[in-house]
Amino acid sequence: MPEKRVSQARIVRTYEFPTKPEKQTLGQYLYNSQDGKILGRTAKNWAQLMIFYAAFYTVLAALFAICMQGLLVTLNHQYPKWQLDESRIGSNPGLSYRPRLEDSEISSIEYTAANKTSVGEWVGQINAFLEPYVDNTKLPGGGKNQAICDFNTPPKPGQVCAFDVKNLGECSAAEGYGYNKSAPCIFIKLNRIYGWVPQFYEDVDDLPADMPEDLTSHIRSLNPADRKQVWISCKELTNAEDDLLGPVQYYPTRGFPSYYYPYMNVEGYLSPLVAVHLARPIPRRPISIECRAWAKNIIYRGGMRDRLGSLHLTLHIE
Repeated sequence: MPEKRVSQARIVRTYEFPTKPEKQTLGQYLYNSQDGKILGRTAKNWAQLMIFYAAFYTVLAALFAICMQGLLVTLNHQYPKWQLDESRIGSNPGLSYRPRLEDSEISSIEYTAANKTSVGEWVGQINAFLEPYVDNTKLPGGGKNQAICDFNTPPKPGQVCAFDVKNLGECSAAEGYGYNKSAPCIFIKLNRIYGWVPQFYEDVDDLPADMPEDLTSHIRSLNPADRKQVWISCKELTNAEDDLLGPVQYYPTRGFPSYYYPYMNVEGYLSPLVAVHLARPIPRRPISIECRAWAKNIIYRGGMRDRLGSLHLTLHIE
């Protein structure tokens, strides 16, 4: 039987390797006259791309405008939507003081009493702070709605009580606020909270046990109507055997009177001030000072962090 032969065909596979693109010059990349491409894209591609991004950013801007308009509709420039305990600020006002250098995060007053430049820096800070108090034309509306108030004459609707800087005693501008005499003044104010009304210590039998004795004596000496104030007390925190702070005086009163409250964002309103005069602090020694506000609805917490109803500063006079 004849032997069968099977012929096997050899399959030869050929591979085509990609060719390197032809190098282009910068001019050809900017505009290729062969295929009409500009920067690697045809005019049609560029048109499609521009239309897409124009539509995309138009829709994005429209959505942003709708969101902003919806937000602005819910806002009121006269009063905040969320007030007191419902707001982020809450209903416990803090204390702040001047002079304070704006570019400094340290709560301290340090200067050399014999150096006019050093003194002038702090005096200038106080002058700038008190400018709207001295000249009410600097206020919105020119201060036309300010009125002279007392405990028997509260402000009328649409009016605010003026604060008289002429009754600051040793803390007046004429006295240089005491800085050149090594007896500086610190101006304290209560931070504004819309609609907040203080609860005063009107009953002398209801005064807190930790209230300073000199403050309790002062409150007891007043008429019942004059006790409607948010009281201020300052004391030394320095751990030293000697009394570094010395006597402390308060002008024009020792508190913030009731007729300044509540704060209702009325045009021309200025926060009442208490000028704390440090009559004879010991020089060349750092003195740690705490000032506290006293009202039934002001929560106090000391310490270096999360302080409430009080402030802390360091005084150092050379």
